[in-house]
Amino acid sequence: MAEATKVEPIPEDVDMTPGEQPEQQAEEFEDEPDREKIKLLPQATSEDGTCASFQIVEEDHTLGNALRYMIMKNPEVEFCGYSIPHPSENLLNIRIQTYGNVTAVDVLQKGLQDLMDLCDAVEDKFTQRIREL
Repeated sequence: MAEATKVEPIPEDVDMTPGEQPEQQAEEFEDEPDREKIKLLPQATSEDGTCASFQIVEEDHTLGNALRYMIMKNPEVEFCGYSIPHPSENLLNIRIQTYGNVTAVDVLQKGLQDLMDLCDAVEDKFTQRIREL
């Protein structure tokens, strides 16, 4: 996974006219991903790895639906679905089944990378349009 960044809110007294950037730097976390963020559920994983269920903590429908959409665009994926077990629990369960040429873990990694690439492209286009104003 790509590195995560924590962005501080921009103070209200900062003038953000087009073309200017805030002087605050985003605090970056280490390159190592949080191993507790995504868990493979072994009781719901096939022996060959083509079917697997994952649990992602501290996430909800915002990531779930976007990630499901990106994963389903992969032609190697037979099924992908997600659920939120209970509204009071901040957990996201996602199930991936492939046709057998790739593993569900590989598909999840590709889906996350594709979603990050899409977000980067949207951010670049948005920033470009703001600078044109």
